[in-house]
Amino acid sequence: MLAERKLLRANITREMVLKEISAAETDMKEAEDSLSRGKYKWATIQGYYSIFHSGRALLYSRGFREKSHYALFLALQELFRNELESSLIQNYEEAMNLRQEADYDLKFSEEGANETVEGATKFSMV
Repeated sequence: MLAERKLLRANITREMVLKEISAAETDMKEAEDSLSRGKYKWATIQGYYSIFHSGRALLYSRGFREKSHYALFLALQELFRNELESSLIQNYEEAMNLRQEADYDLKFSEEGANETVEGATKFSMV
């Protein structure tokens, strides 16, 4: 991925990592709120972005920056394979797919929203 420039070395500050963690926490709260109000599309999207920002904080902690959502998924899979449970990486991929369906195809469900928010909860504990 480095050769393809989808993952770049970057000068990452502690503040950048903390900003991503804060964004993950905010998105998580909003996802839970949306879920409680039956807003399954938004719960799915917000839950995914909670996972995304948590993942980005992890990536930043290693001094890298991604060029796409999928590149972040691949980077987490590669760089953290010995540190993250495979189920967390699978949660990221499933949430990414559910978010795309909700956002672009307007396909979403209560079950998908619950899965995404549960995945975000697990990811936030890393």
